Amino acid sequence: MSQGVTSQKRRAIYRATAKALASLHSANVDSIGLGNYGRRNDYCKRQIERWAKQYVASTSEGKPASNPKMFALIDWLRNQIPPEDSSGATGGLVHGDFRIDNLVFHPTEDRVIGILDWELSTLGNQMCDVAYSCMPYIADIGPEKVHEGIEHFGLPEGIPSLPEYLADYCSLARRKWPVAEWKFYVAFSFFRAASIYAGVYNRWVKGNASGGERARHTEVLTNGLIDTAWKFIEHKSVLPQHPPSDANAQDYSKELPNGNDIQELSNQEKFVPNQKVLVLRNKLIKFMEEHIYPMENEFYKLAQSDSRWTVHPVEEKLKEMAKKEGLWNLWIPLDSAVRARNLLFDGSNNYHSSDANDLLLGAGLTNLEYGYLCEIMGRSLWAPQVFNCGAPDTGNMEVLLRYGNKEQLQEWLIPLLEGTIRSGFAMTEPHVASSDATNIECSIKRQGDSYIINGTKWWTSGAMDPRCRILIVMGKTDFNAAKHKQQSMILVDVKTPGIHIKRPLTVFGFDDAPHGHAEITFENVCVPAKNIILGEGRGFEIAQGRLGPGRLHHCMRLIGVAERGMHMMVQRAVSRRTFGKLIAQHGSFISDMAKCRIELESTRLLVLEAADQLDRHGNKKARGILAMAKVATPNMALKVLDMAIQVHGAAGVSSDTVLAHLWAASRTLRIADGPDEVHLGTIAKLELQKAKL
Repeated sequence: MSQGVTSQKRRAIYRATAKALASLHSANVDSIGLGNYGRRNDYCKRQIERWAKQYVASTSEGKPASNPKMFALIDWLRNQIPPEDSSGATGGLVHGDFRIDNLVFHPTEDRVIGILDWELSTLGNQMCDVAYSCMPYIADIGPEKVHEGIEHFGLPEGIPSLPEYLADYCSLARRKWPVAEWKFYVAFSFFRAASIYAGVYNRWVKGNASGGERARHTEVLTNGLIDTAWKFIEHKSVLPQHPPSDANAQDYSKELPNGNDIQELSNQEKFVPNQKVLVLRNKLIKFMEEHIYPMENEFYKLAQSDSRWTVHPVEEKLKEMAKKEGLWNLWIPLDSAVRARNLLFDGSNNYHSSDANDLLLGAGLTNLEYGYLCEIMGRSLWAPQVFNCGAPDTGNMEVLLRYGNKEQLQEWLIPLLEGTIRSGFAMTEPHVASSDATNIECSIKRQGDSYIINGTKWWTSGAMDPRCRILIVMGKTDFNAAKHKQQSMILVDVKTPGIHIKRPLTVFGFDDAPHGHAEITFENVCVPAKNIILGEGRGFEIAQGRLGPGRLHHCMRLIGVAERGMHMMVQRAVSRRTFGKLIAQHGSFISDMAKCRIELESTRLLVLEAADQLDRHGNKKARGILAMAKVATPNMALKVLDMAIQVHGAAGVSSDTVLAHLWAASRTLRIADGPDEVHLGTIAKLELQKAKL
């Protein structure tokens, strides 16, 4: 690293280098048209033979003289090729000469804007690129000699250690470190470099080498690289610990991540957004800053006017913009989309040019990946619907994706995915404790080719919206069946005769217009029998499917709510004075703010872990951590918002800031998302089962 570069700059450059390599390795070669750029399997095997052949050709005339250690190294490499190489499991874009010298950095920002020298690029084992980029840590290839690398002499301030650099790459590329095969990859890098230098020297002897005077020393460099490879293989350390210790006594393997470190890297990399998510996240943040936040006051004005139950025209324009930006239906789980696609297209390939297929696929994100984006949307109460990612629509669409038949998907799911209609979920009832859904009394009775619905529902979110066209109603089809087989879910057009929307309900005085929460009566509402979802007695089964992703979305959004509360709290604290000093200078504020940040970060990790378990294990096996997230997240958000309100004083409880509305919505989710007591019961039950009590 050149003199005059600050330690902070050095760290940023190495971080940017790891990020550039991870980004290159994360490229989907099939989607960018490079699927046939090379063979993906047996990369190392083919490379060993290629460079061995070049070394033999370069030394056949005795210039340079062949080195027996090189042939021993070739044999060692042939016998140590990692199993994943032949399977193509690590197959992807390989640069072949990835090093900091071949990177172009932005003139004022710490990021890579160009990667040079692609002559050796192909598809293959990407770990070879990683090891090659790490060579300067192990060996310094000078003008006339190979010296031990930068780690041997102690790292210049700011340059990360080799394990730190590897951890950066692993986290950014979202992959585990192949510690057992690491010796092979490093030795292979030195072998290849030695073969290249042998060729350079051979050409220098013949008078046609580029590089001028330096080329005459490449014979020495070739043998130095071969020796370094064997030192590395034989654990004769070229990387002493810090502070420097006896190099001969030090085992290099101690410098690499051990088994525990591998698990730690694995846990870290789970919660680092990949490149695809980062791109979407940046677009989402920009959209929020340029279009959502500036419109919030206008949305609120309409929602508090006599025309509150109408939709602001700008909202529809923003939805079209979100579609064009690729920020539409980001929530859709890929597995559910595939099921729905197969139903809609009867297993044919007609979906390839279909608008419906594009709607179904969304961005193809996992629950974990969506978590990073859902959080951003949660920072504004108005944002989720702009991206067609709002409740209860996402949960209702999830029900249709998982359990709907072809006709139901065509009639209701596609319009919901298009955003041309909205929906409501009718389960809660005013006269029973609906936290125990076996209590519900709404009847759904079969009568010929129809079902007749009678009952009263309330807190049917979305039913007040003028765009609401469909309700999913939970009621009892058989009052005498087993306790959890009495309930069913049915699709009900809101325009069906007998449906009476009695009134909007308020949440701490907020009616959430134009979305709203309605009390609805069903008086002899006649619905076609085809509208039953999955079949009679399947209501609880469907509810459990809906309770996973759809309900976790609330937790994800609440992380965003808390972040906005933290931001507003801090901005207020650094701009307002009390008793002669800024609020931010009062010790009590400093302490409480720090505690809020600790709780927010802890809860974010809990929510992301829940999303990850949902992806890997499904709703049932992840129910314990889902319950934890549903208890912890609203309570954390309320704590943060309460402090933000306190810092704002009277303004915090007024409609002049968004804090009061955010607090009201967050407090509701301790009930609407299932009461804390129910979730705590689930958590405790699972803990007792572990103890086999």
